[in-house]
Amino acid sequence: MTLKLGIPKGSLEDATIHLFARAGFNVYVSARSYFPAIDDPEIECMLIRAQEMARYVSDGVLDAGLTGQDWIAEHEAGDGKTGVLTSIADLIYAKQSFGKVKWVLAAPEDSPIRSAQDLEGKTIATELVRVTRAYFARQRVNVKVEFSWGATEVKPPMLADAIVEVTETGSSLRANRLRIVDTVMESNTQFIANNTALTDPWKRTKLENIALLLKAAIEAHGRVGLMLNVRRSDLAGVLALLPALQRPTISALSDEEWVAVNTIIEERTVRDLIPRLKSAGAQGIVEYPLNKIVL
Repeated sequence: MTLKLGIPKGSLEDATIHLFARAGFNVYVSARSYFPAIDDPEIECMLIRAQEMARYVSDGVLDAGLTGQDWIAEHEAGDGKTGVLTSIADLIYAKQSFGKVKWVLAAPEDSPIRSAQDLEGKTIATELVRVTRAYFARQRVNVKVEFSWGATEVKPPMLADAIVEVTETGSSLRANRLRIVDTVMESNTQFIANNTALTDPWKRTKLENIALLLKAAIEAHGRVGLMLNVRRSDLAGVLALLPALQRPTISALSDEEWVAVNTIIEERTVRDLIPRLKSAGAQGIVEYPLNKIVL
């Protein structure tokens, strides 16, 4: 038996393959094929655009896949049925960072538009058409929403009055002299499966195990392990310097006057922390990378 898994093609592709590698699954993509190889004989991969993933998982073409909350909402706002898909894992990672993205309503910097209400009767360009229509319906504002095939940021003011576009940092919007008016929705990657696959005990277990490892890989991002030795008389001072995921592990050494300390810390704090630990009496300090943290 095999699990049919959709890998998002496009902006999320590299980040997803890197995440799977950290989780222990090596995915090998060929420029000539939409069927990547993976070093797990129980998984069959297929590259599918994130925009289409929810439809193919919902229809049962794929058992599971990774896509954003935005495209799930877009699918379900159209012909897609709700209740067919289940999110197995909420995965906070994106194209450029391990964080959420935002779909924002943006208008030219020099325009008088300050709120959704200022767009009554205007034209909005976006790739997220159905969600945008629902947003303006909630605002009780009548607008014309046009599908954008790309390069959406360049369309105002000549081709559209405003846009709804996805952003991580806002840098592309600023570069095109656009100002954020409102946030339409936040989104992050979801590991989804159809309910038919989840009724199969083997597939459900396989999906839950994959989700466990993916979440563990995300949890480890930006963290490192730290080991050190310290005299018992200096232990309190060293522990006072150590922020820990839970509590540091302290182990006795063959010399009863010494203990070993093992902990997990944010990688960005290491360069400041190690000199302070050394001054506090720590010795044999070892920093090591982490691939997974299972909570």
